[in-house]
Amino acid sequence: MIYTVTFNPSLDYVIHLPRFVPGAINRSGTEHLYPGGKGINVALVLGRLGVPAKMLGFTAGFTGREIERLCRLHGGDCAFLPLPDGNSRINVKISAAEETAVNGLGPAIPAEMLRRLQTQIDALGPRDTLVLAGSIPASLSQDIYKDLLAQTAPKGVRGVVDATGGLLRMVLPYRPFLIKPNREELGELFGKNLEGEDGLLACARILQREGARNILVSLGGDGALLLTEEGQVLRRGAPTGTLVNSVGAGDSMVAGFLAGYDGSGGDYIRALELGLLAGSATAFHDWLATKQDIDTLQARGGSVARA
Repeated sequence: MIYTVTFNPSLDYVIHLPRFVPGAINRSGTEHLYPGGKGINVALVLGRLGVPAKMLGFTAGFTGREIERLCRLHGGDCAFLPLPDGNSRINVKISAAEETAVNGLGPAIPAEMLRRLQTQIDALGPRDTLVLAGSIPASLSQDIYKDLLAQTAPKGVRGVVDATGGLLRMVLPYRPFLIKPNREELGELFGKNLEGEDGLLACARILQREGARNILVSLGGDGALLLTEEGQVLRRGAPTGTLVNSVGAGDSMVAGFLAGYDGSGGDYIRALELGLLAGSATAFHDWLATKQDIDTLQARGGSVARA
């Protein structure tokens, strides 16, 4: 079973308008309300690909109840813990000529509630996967991802981490199965501007020596690069299409990778290609891609190309 953790889920209010003018009254053309958070996105796309995934994390107040309602409406399997105080955050996403976002802070997570989450996670075993994705609320220690992998790695739980900076670096000694930095995040880890493949690979190999088993580097419109634990270097270009909304594209790539890897019996090429198809299909739609979106993209000649 795959479990995803979203510490700070959100209610995403997405507004589409032809032009956004700062300092002026702007009127939306269309608007949508979605459950948000990287772990939620991964779980929902996995479900759409026919792979069971359970959502863990915290919700609070009336916004938290709506997040869970929407997750269930979209097929999600929820095991969120309701916090005693506060409200889950609301994020505003403005899609115009450029994308603009205002993200809320979210509620504080008491120590007792964190212990309850750790109890949930303690039930995981060697056939399970734990996906840790996204930022950490200010009320929690930045060691939390490291602590959760320290709790689960000795039991053989497969760890997947999509995070940045120190959150990512600290988990590497626990040999996560997969990490997924994008080009910019990988460069920030090493204080470099990474453009060519040689630089990307050099940095990925350092992270592999530090403990990461597989490193998937998303490159936006340029596709993705995968350094496997077997030493393979796989590079694929992205399918072509019109960018509509980049929110959730990286999370969809993680979901597609896991679905492709498990569904093919551990074929990294299939994992990379399904990851790219899922990520691109989400980027070409208003929200998270459905299986039909992914299948349609592949059928119309959108299958990923060798870069």
